[in-house]
Amino acid sequence: MFQNKLVNIMLIMIISITLIGVVTLVLVNYFSAPEAGAEPTIDEIINNSWETEEITTNLEDNHFLKTQFRIHVDSGKAKDELEKRDFQVNNLIIHQLAGMSSSDIKTQEGIEELESTLRLKINDIMNEGKVIRIYTTERLIQ
Repeated sequence: MFQNKLVNIMLIMIISITLIGVVTLVLVNYFSAPEAGAEPTIDEIINNSWETEEITTNLEDNHFLKTQFRIHVDSGKAKDELEKRDFQVNNLIIHQLAGMSSSDIKTQEGIEELESTLRLKINDIMNEGKVIRIYTTERLIQ
């Protein structure tokens, strides 16, 4: 390569140190990236969620329900789409509640089942992204 051994050794050392630095940087970035299944932070939940208006509707057993939901989606695009589809989401919620009685949603299990069912139905109409979770933020049965 070069005539001087000292220059050859220095060049090899510089290349080796640079290569080790690049590999270390790539590995640190790879292992420090958030996991796909990691829980989102509260700021991410708030930024990627939309809250329905208060919905008052009658139930199957002639009781009234006043409720409100916060729908957490996986991206900003999904949130924008959800806001545009607000009338469809409200329609799905009202239709789902119309077939339920007050005893169906008085328990914690009933609320969780309602949230899960709504999540699946809303995901069916979504084109951009998906619903991660639905939170019941208000519920009053009369």
